[in-house]
Order: sequence, then C-alpha cells, then structure tokens
Amino acid sequence: HMGKRGDAAHAAWRKLFAAYRRQYPDLAKQIDQMQRRDAPSGWDATLPAFSADAKGLATRDSSGQVLNAIAEHLPWLLGGAADLSPSTKTNLEFDFAGNFQTPEGDQAVSYRGRNFHFGLREHAMCAIGNGMSLSKLRPFVSSFLIFTDYCRAALRLSSMMELPLISIWTHDSISLGEDGPTHQPIEQLASFRAMPGMVVLRPADANEVMEAWKVIMHLKDRPVCLVLTRQAVPTLDRSIYANAAGVAQGAYVLADAPDGRPDVLLLATGSEVALCVTAYEQLKAEGIKARVVSMPSWELFESQPKEYHETVLPPAITARVAVEEASGFGWERYTGFDGAILALHSFGLSAPSKVVAEHFGFEPAHVVAAAKAQIAGSPSTKQVGIARTE
Repeated sequence: HMGKRGDAAHAAWRKLFAAYRRQYPDLAKQIDQMQRRDAPSGWDATLPAFSADAKGLATRDSSGQVLNAIAEHLPWLLGGAADLSPSTKTNLEFDFAGNFQTPEGDQAVSYRGRNFHFGLREHAMCAIGNGMSLSKLRPFVSSFLIFTDYCRAALRLSSMMELPLISIWTHDSISLGEDGPTHQPIEQLASFRAMPGMVVLRPADANEVMEAWKVIMHLKDRPVCLVLTRQAVPTLDRSIYANAAGVAQGAYVLADAPDGRPDVLLLATGSEVALCVTAYEQLKAEGIKARVVSMPSWELFESQPKEYHETVLPPAITARVAVEEASGFGWERYTGFDGAILALHSFGLSAPSKVVAEHFGFEPAHVVAAAKAQIAGSPSTKQVGIARTE
C-alpha cells in the first residue's frame, strides 16, 4: 500500500509540475538546476577584481564582496550567521535580498528574504543548513572558527551525508589579536582536515578568495569550510607572482627560483603566505633560491595526480619550511620528518596582532633563519610557540 500511495503522490506531483513548467518555464528551469546542483549561466558575471595592494584587506571582507556578487545571480544561494554577520561579512546587501523573518509582535512577516538570523546557536544553524541543502537550496552558514566546536556534530553529518553545505569561518588564527586564547583557534584546522569528505579552504589573499569561491560553486557532494582572516592581508601582485587560479589544485607554486630549481621550499596557507613571500624576497636578495607554495586546500591537493604533486613539491628538495598559525599536526606529510614546521603547540595570547605574531615567532626573520638552517642540514624545528628555539 505504501508503494502504491507513493506512486500516486509522485504521479500527481509530476502532473502539477508539468503545469507549472508550462506557465513558468524560467522558474521551472531553476528548479531543474537546483535538483542537479548546477549553477545558472552567468553566476560569475560580476565577480569583483582585486588589484595588487600592499595594505590589502581581510579575507573575510573580500569574501563578503564575492559572496554578494554570486548571490545576486544565484537565487537559491542564501544563509546567514550565528548573530555575527557584521563580523563574518556574510550579509547579503543587494536590493532584493531581504531578511527571512518569522512573525514577532507587530513585525512584518517575510519568507522571501535570503538573510537568515540563526541566533547564538551554532549547532542549530549548521543543522538547519543541512536541511536546507537536502531540499537542494545552496545554504551558507557562518561564525568564528573557534565556535565550530559547538557545531561539529552537524558539520560531521553534512560530510557523512555528502551535502555541499558552505560554512564560512572567520577570525581564523592567533592574529585576531586582543580577543585572546578563548577566541584564538589552534587545533580546529587540523581537526577539519581529518574529517572525511570535508574540504578546507584557507585562502591567502583576495584573489585566492575569489578562486576559492569558484571551487565552492562547483562542489556538489562535499561540504566546505572556508577559513578567513579578521586582519588585513596584502593583495599579492599577480603580475609578479603566479595566478591565483592554482587554488583549484589545492596547492600551487606562487613564487619560484629564477631557474625553477629552488634550494628550499616555503609552504603556507592563509595569512602566512604573505609572510613566506616576504621571507622569499629576503632570501632572493641574499642569493638564496627559494620557492613559495601556497597550499589553501590539502584535500584538493591530495586529489591531484602524483605528477602534479612532484612538480609542486619535488621529492629531491628536502629542505622545507611549513608556516601556519595553528597546530602543526599533519604538516609532516609535506615537510618530511626533517623539515621545519613553524606552528603552535600552545594556546594564544591576548595582545595586538603584531605583538602576538612577534611573541610566537611569526616573523620574516624567523622564516629566513629556518630556511637557511634547512639548507645547511641543521636539525629540524618541529613546532614553535612559547618554547620556540632562538
């Protein structure tokens, strides 16, 4: 009886939708695209351009610009934050976006709005996002990276259920500054990299952010954690350094030795890429050949052919330095056991971001020293932090 009843209901639905298609062919086409998880043509028509800028801007800001540019052309891209949209830069601000508002007192009711105010409840926010994704909408959720501890079960289910939930996490490192250790994520990046099916993207600048969003829009069966800075980072000059389109491969050669045969590899993600570029330029001035590899997504990099891996990270070059303002757990995969990992093994510090960076050794001079030690074959520096080596 259940089968017959379901068959009858499905037949009624097909008849109803056929009538809808005849009356509203364009809207019906959108529903077809949603069911296939396809983006409409022209979704990327108005993506912003980011020129080289030493001062730059926070990746949360560039992400907000890209998100709005895409959402304006993708009606089923919608979402919000756990009461933090002004900080995560996830509010949709174009004229017809609006707020999804339930009845409350004399307040007008609108179920057409695309901005959701989830409240201070990260777990519920991500669970709701999963449900919206199951209905073939393209939802995004957002908060600070540290608060992912509150919604891990829902994020784990999005991965288990192969839902392309977009989660946007800002304030991604100790460089968020004065909020201190309670708000400075350390182990969160490593934990999401360990989650089966999850794609982690930590872009280095505004142009990597744009390329990261292009990757996101083509994901159909994997959730993504887009990890962004609070602080401004330089927008790299892509006429000098490699095109940011390499983000699609997960890792790419950003800056290289003139002859393509470096003596040392500098590996980094996010805001630390600019730190490695500064170190690269200093090494270059001293006649030392280095390569900077931006690695915004380990998962995407691992999906590339072995030949590409070896092009980016030549096995013969064992002098390697990895730099990330987070736990160093897992970096041995790319540095080898003798490589240097400039990372953290302690909680953070409440101080201005520059003071925090200096305290933990995230400075060009420290990267340069580690690179020289690697070339000289000195013992590796596994992790740095409070007990960093001098």
